[in-house]
Amino acid sequence: MPQHPQEVDVTEGCMMSQDTNSPRHSGSLLTIFGVFFNALKMNCLKYNQLSPEVSSWLDWAKENNGGWYSELQVENTKSFFRIFPLFGFQLLYRVCVMQIPSGYYLQTMNSNLNFNGFLLPIAAMNVISIIPLLILAPFLECISTCLFPLKRGGPPLSICIIAGNLSAALSVMGAGFSEIHRKNFPFVEQILSGKILPVSSMPCLQLAPQYILLGVAEALVNPAYSTISHKLVPRRVQGISMNFLALFNGFGCFVGALMVKVAYTTSEGNWFPNALNKGNLENSFFFLASLMLLNILGFWRISHRYYNLDQFYNQRIRRHHLEETFLQHDQYLKYYDSVMEFSSTIDPWETTL
Repeated sequence: MPQHPQEVDVTEGCMMSQDTNSPRHSGSLLTIFGVFFNALKMNCLKYNQLSPEVSSWLDWAKENNGGWYSELQVENTKSFFRIFPLFGFQLLYRVCVMQIPSGYYLQTMNSNLNFNGFLLPIAAMNVISIIPLLILAPFLECISTCLFPLKRGGPPLSICIIAGNLSAALSVMGAGFSEIHRKNFPFVEQILSGKILPVSSMPCLQLAPQYILLGVAEALVNPAYSTISHKLVPRRVQGISMNFLALFNGFGCFVGALMVKVAYTTSEGNWFPNALNKGNLENSFFFLASLMLLNILGFWRISHRYYNLDQFYNQRIRRHHLEETFLQHDQYLKYYDSVMEFSSTIDPWETTL
């Protein structure tokens, strides 16, 4: 039975109403910055006025408080800014860690690479730092289950970050003492790249503990930062959170290189000497260790925010289901209203036909 053209239009209008009445996306970077500046503007405007108290200054951007954004958009922004201090600590960690391999390379190159008559390549020490990654990565979940059997999520990721930073600080501190110890050994001649160079007679394998500690730090810190950045924010802003983590990692490498340049210029090459026998490379190691200890203390002060991620994740999932249910019901109401409004425009004789 052929349908009347207006009936076909009603059907198409009903099918298209889902796209017309779909909720606004709240996970864009422009939305996050918009919520931030709108809340800042509203906070300045209502600073000297009698206004209802809010739990967070970002709540001023909500529509019921006079702002421009929905409650879902503001809550997503608050979750994103909650982990923003984490990016700062990751930045300082990356600034320090990215300068360590170059110093270790110089230290190994100026040590005795002869092992039972075989000249070890300098890169062999980097293999030692990779071993903890190969061991801890597969078995970290098993170890955490044995140590924390009562916690379903294993040890808190904040503990992994603190332990990793402490391991890196001990590695750099040990490198400083090893550098002082290396200078006390007599010099021997060693062939490197076809050139005969005077190096310390201290065996390079004595530097192995600092390489192992550095590998442990990388195995603990990087996965923990990535997991927190992913699980502590709503699904709509998870991509933005991970992109910011990568951005701060890259910016940390740039700041670290700039810091080395400034330290080299101010110390006139003493902290990063061209010849280790004439400079004090241990000073740069101790400086990096002190920065990492400050980073540990700072993160420890706020680590309670990222302690129980499983509970926060479950609450976020339940809140997300409630929000989706509410938006779905609201969508159905708008869909029904649009159908009734469109049906009221049809004449009675057309309905009879």
